[in-house]
Amino acid sequence: MTTRITIRKPDDWHLHVRDGAMLKAVMPFTARQFGRAILMPNLVPPVVTTKDAIAYRERVMAALPAGSTFKPLMTCYLTDETDPDDVEHGFKEGVFTAVKLYPAHATTYSAAGVTDHRKIMPVLERMEKIGMPFLMHGEDVDPEVDIFDREAMFIERYLSKWTRQFPALRFTLEHLSSKEGADFVRSTAPQVGGTITPYHLVLTRTDWLGWGLKPYMYCMPVIKTAKDRAALRKAATSGEACYFLGTDSAPHPVAKKLSVNGIPGVFNAPVAIETYAKVFEEEGALDKLEDFASVNGPRHYRLSVNETTITLEKSPWTPPQEIKVEGPDEKALIYRGGETIEWKVVSS
Repeated sequence: MTTRITIRKPDDWHLHVRDGAMLKAVMPFTARQFGRAILMPNLVPPVVTTKDAIAYRERVMAALPAGSTFKPLMTCYLTDETDPDDVEHGFKEGVFTAVKLYPAHATTYSAAGVTDHRKIMPVLERMEKIGMPFLMHGEDVDPEVDIFDREAMFIERYLSKWTRQFPALRFTLEHLSSKEGADFVRSTAPQVGGTITPYHLVLTRTDWLGWGLKPYMYCMPVIKTAKDRAALRKAATSGEACYFLGTDSAPHPVAKKLSVNGIPGVFNAPVAIETYAKVFEEEGALDKLEDFASVNGPRHYRLSVNETTITLEKSPWTPPQEIKVEGPDEKALIYRGGETIEWKVVSS
């Protein structure tokens, strides 16, 4: 039985670290275990221009622990009015790594997102021309679409058409949550890649809703069925290059998470790579963890892999249930906080 593994330092290709006090509180967890991360631009206000991204990157760098070699990768929040020239400028200057689509009102802080997909065609055309990746919160937010069908409907109505319309554009369908999503990525690879979160590999909607409502499991896209979870586990542990790590770690103050109208997002950065290791061990695929966590993502983004390594050991430990955030009575809940975590990072 394998009890210790060493892999190239992983990257997180989908991460929220927020801003201000929350940024300062959560950034060290990612910086400790990951070499790079794609940072989401859905701040308040969002990161919509190159200038915004430069300023945000400076705030992120200031929140890193002393001596950290972590590299933040910035993204542009796509709106109906996004300027293709600014997108190209930011990409060529090394500020933007990608552009991120949020359908308006699809998730947390997405009110400024795209309301009419026809308006973003000039941006996609420019991105295809310059080789810039396109990241998507892939859900159709039409009120007539059932919340458990949003990902499949987005693929049917939009993404399946865009892949044909823009054959040279690289897509990332983020936080895959359904069998339909996993199957579509496989069928369109390498043009389309997909990130998979640790919690979509572990939980089902029965865990979330079956024995009392657990608001700390509420995320977007929502956790789905055991069949969907099985498809995601098979995809992640397959070794196929189109699937890679993206935690979608998303911290929130407890008051917002547990309010009457709770906010979606699962803060899992403190236990992310350890949870992936648990899943890969359960699936008999620990030998595939490095590809998923450290190799497939860089290849999709046409970046070099990390040369440094981390080591995980089968050594049970228990993370705290929450972290403190500067300010009066502020704190954020940790996914799997208070549970026994089977794997532990012992060198990074």
